[in-house]
Amino acid sequence: MKIYIVDSFTEKRFCGNQAGVVLLENGEDFPNPDFMRLLAAELRYSETAFVKKLEREAFKLRYFTPAQEVELCGHATIAAFTVLREESVIKAGSYRAETMAGSLEIEVSDKDIWMEMAAPRTIKIFERKESAALYASLSLDKSDVPETMVPQIINTGLSDIMLPVKSQMALEKAVLNAQEVSRLSAAYDVTGIHLFCLEEALEVTARCRNFAPACGIDEESATGTSNGALTWYLRRHGLIKPGEINCFIQGEAMGKPSMIKTIFDEKEEKPRIRVGGTAVIVLKGALV
Repeated sequence: MKIYIVDSFTEKRFCGNQAGVVLLENGEDFPNPDFMRLLAAELRYSETAFVKKLEREAFKLRYFTPAQEVELCGHATIAAFTVLREESVIKAGSYRAETMAGSLEIEVSDKDIWMEMAAPRTIKIFERKESAALYASLSLDKSDVPETMVPQIINTGLSDIMLPVKSQMALEKAVLNAQEVSRLSAAYDVTGIHLFCLEEALEVTARCRNFAPACGIDEESATGTSNGALTWYLRRHGLIKPGEINCFIQGEAMGKPSMIKTIFDEKEEKPRIRVGGTAVIVLKGALV
């Protein structure tokens, strides 16, 4: 059982979002869930991906936080297929990842990994009155709330609350109340809150921060599934165009700047969102 530590959504070591990746040997089945959770807790990264080869172009992935199994993790998927490519298990091409969130298409190039997200769904649009508690849970108030956008719960594999703020200043001053965000996450059945502000610079679509204390993650430096959900939010507001690459900056407040890229398009007249980026292997070893 080979174990890797990978920095995702970055080209530099010690930036981006760290993930554990565990490659199972050919013919080896997944360990029991308790073992996988304990190993993820030992590695202490937000998510660890366990990877099993099914056939030449298909792999099954299971994801564990230190606290529980989750259906999907964007940065751990990018990390896993980077490991598979760098270890010469796969080459550039198209692959399939079987996950609890469904069967996803993966595109591997010599540099980037692109993953298809689960079909986007808008679960809830918040009323203004309901929104106050969401902002208060991050020490924000009505002066930080934009006039033209309201919070929404969106799912592209995991459900998250998309929480817009007026400015980068509001984004930076947010302070997590972990107990309250955990309570709200349970109440609305979401993973956490994805805070964002739009960016005027042409090369950046938005700046983001992600909070998921209910899953043992106070703040995460790069979140593929949440930025996939944000892509759907922005598309529904007419703020992005099909086929264009969108760039989201996350992790600056943690000193781990990350760039997550997304593309919105349509496949067979159905909306499709892909999330992509680069990853770097930092360490590798084996379980003894």
